[in-house]
Amino acid sequence: MDVMPLLLLVAGSTAVAAAARRTPVPAPLVLVAVGLVVSGIPGMPDYTLDPEIVLPLVLPPLLHKEGVESSYLDLRASMRPVALLSVGYVLFATFVVGWAAYQIVPGLPLPAALALGAVVAPTDAVAAAAVARRVGLPSRITTILQGESLLNDATAITAYRVAVAAAVGEGASWIGGIGEFLLAAVGGVVVGLVLMLPIHWLRTHVKEALLQNTMSLLIPFVAYAVAEQVHASGVLAVVVVALYIGHRAWEVDFATRLQEEAVWKVVAFVLESAVFALIGLQLPVVLRGLGEYAGVDAAWYAIALFLVVVAARFVWVYPGTFVPRMVSARIREREENPTWRGPIVTSWAAMRGVVSLAIAFSIPLTVHGGEPFPQRNLILFLTFTTVIGTLVVQGLTLAPLIRLLKFPGRDAQAETLAEANAQAQASRVAEQRLDELLTDERNTLPPPLADRLRQSLERRRNAVWERLGQTNPITGESVDDTYRRLSREMIGAERAMFVRLRDGRYIDDEMLRTLLRRLDLEEAAAYREAVDGA
Repeated sequence: MDVMPLLLLVAGSTAVAAAARRTPVPAPLVLVAVGLVVSGIPGMPDYTLDPEIVLPLVLPPLLHKEGVESSYLDLRASMRPVALLSVGYVLFATFVVGWAAYQIVPGLPLPAALALGAVVAPTDAVAAAAVARRVGLPSRITTILQGESLLNDATAITAYRVAVAAAVGEGASWIGGIGEFLLAAVGGVVVGLVLMLPIHWLRTHVKEALLQNTMSLLIPFVAYAVAEQVHASGVLAVVVVALYIGHRAWEVDFATRLQEEAVWKVVAFVLESAVFALIGLQLPVVLRGLGEYAGVDAAWYAIALFLVVVAARFVWVYPGTFVPRMVSARIREREENPTWRGPIVTSWAAMRGVVSLAIAFSIPLTVHGGEPFPQRNLILFLTFTTVIGTLVVQGLTLAPLIRLLKFPGRDAQAETLAEANAQAQASRVAEQRLDELLTDERNTLPPPLADRLRQSLERRRNAVWERLGQTNPITGESVDDTYRRLSREMIGAERAMFVRLRDGRYIDDEMLRTLLRRLDLEEAAAYREAVDGA
């Protein structure tokens, strides 16, 4: 096996993603654009996207990371609009886009057209999260888009399987399709519910951080594989487990949380970079077999389908936003009143991604009679152009659209005030607990050490309030910012001295690693405080 193409993909995509962070354009869009350009270079390796790799090996860890970082409480509060999009919209888009493709493309059978509709129906979790974070969408819209993209793959994959079964001659009925959907959805949720408790129990009882992180990396693959083994939705199983783990993450040892966050950041960065680069690199693959459709006809079909995909989103989102409120007093009481601007952004932010391409590439080559699957290469091409169109056109224009609609930005002052109040309440509880502990003679400490505990607590309590107060007129820093900077300078001086002692053979390398780890933990704590307070 030649590993050089894989190394080139990983190294090149991560380098481009790192460079993209210095630009105002979201990294996924830059990666796709670079992939498109690089795909035309003579001698480039053939990066054909393999669904047998993407669906079971790439999709689970990406969904897991997004699920862990999502808010279970926010998602539960927004479950009605999320369900309308992740189930209702996907089925609606499958039929609307499929019917449009059936009418637009001569000779395309309806089952194959519906398979195309199912392929391009789901929005992409990674693209939605990346762009939402970069352009600063309102929190409720971000929650809805992330929740939709986490859950809609199960609906789309089920609809795709039913359509493909009809296209290849296996026979499919409405009753059978509904049954398969219920098996996939309910089964995936049940598998997730069954797995999440023992997995979390292991996470809270295994104290070795290295084993914890190894297990953390395996969790999404285990959830996906178990669900798929019983013909349930692996996607839903992964999401259910991830939401529970994220909601209960505070129960895990702090060392595990620190290492786990770092490990998953690296994994997600590499996978996301490679995935979006792969999307652009598929251009030669999808153009190769177009044959009679190459040229103007293929371009017309691509533009028409893209417009149908965009229009169908608006047609579903606006009624889905306002009609339930009109007919249900309970919804009006429980949910805030949406403005006309929210549905516009929700509709326009529906970008497609690698899942659509992976599903499209899994379309069988032949039907039961041995004939080629009808217009398979054209379906691949139309999926590719739709993915590229939504990522580039909608992704590049989303931020200007948000600015044009004048969405209210985040109230940083109010958020800091809420954080300060929360810290004050926690500090009072911690101080009471410290007083209780110090009354026990088993916890006797010399007064300087007891004072140090109180000072540490006081510093955490005052740090947030200081961000609301005055800053240094020379440096622009708050008192706490200056404190953290001086702390890092002191740690740096200690670290340099430890290295000099090692070089002078006063201490050995093992002791140096122990001392440096202690300093690293202190510096990591200071860095996290600085990031959280920014």
